[in-house]
Amino acid sequence: MSVFQKGGTALITGGASGIGFAVARVCLAHGMRVAIVDVNTALLEYAKGQLGSGDVEVYHADVSKESDWRTLKEKVGSKFGDVDFLMLNAGIGARGTWGDGEYFEKIFATNLFGVVNGLNTFVPSFKARTTPGTIVITGSKQGITNPPGNAAYNASKAAVKTLTEHLSFDLRDSKTSVHLLVPGWTFTGLSGNAPGSNTQKPDGAWHASQVADYMYQQIAEGQFYIICPDDDVSEATDKKRMLWSVGDVVNGRPPLTRWRPEWKEEALKWMEECDV
Repeated sequence: MSVFQKGGTALITGGASGIGFAVARVCLAHGMRVAIVDVNTALLEYAKGQLGSGDVEVYHADVSKESDWRTLKEKVGSKFGDVDFLMLNAGIGARGTWGDGEYFEKIFATNLFGVVNGLNTFVPSFKARTTPGTIVITGSKQGITNPPGNAAYNASKAAVKTLTEHLSFDLRDSKTSVHLLVPGWTFTGLSGNAPGSNTQKPDGAWHASQVADYMYQQIAEGQFYIICPDDDVSEATDKKRMLWSVGDVVNGRPPLTRWRPEWKEEALKWMEECDV
């Protein structure tokens, strides 16, 4: 039985825009009631205006704060009852470097502890379910292939991947399915597509709605790793990049060889010859 059905309740963090907002639309299309959570009040008002009905409620919360999660659980439970579909999608992007403690703290607070707090709040009830439930956590390809340039973001998403894998194992005998959503290049607010803007989508990027539809399809097929392609990067290319990255460990190479000039030709040659 699918969790996407009439009368079910979805809670989506970072749900006022981008991928979270697109997933909210998918949930509503299946007759679900949706709790949209975001820290941006202006975006919450916009989302409510776009989706507004008796089946949608918006909640202002800072996912990095445990107290906000406790309050959120009480409010959503009072309004809609138990949560059947939990999507921990809230995330931020920022640039910083070594010695910039605020950069690391800000990224980890939202991208990592926003997930930890959400899981600690809701997993006990999902573990005890007697009907199907679903938890989706949004990761990033940067948390897998680890390109240089944004250490805190990559580390936060690598940790999210590990947490989600553990959660899937720990809930393997429960009624709850767990999925790691890994978007490709997606035209969201992080890439210049603020809600209500007229910015044109880059040719290679996917719309958030494409990611949401792909996620829905992959959940239906029982996939844990939902690695989204885009119009520039194919599934095969993603797999090759991941295999090369783990090859640094297996083959005793220095880290991040894909981006080291002395390894560039060998990496490109391997990518061309690799058959996946």
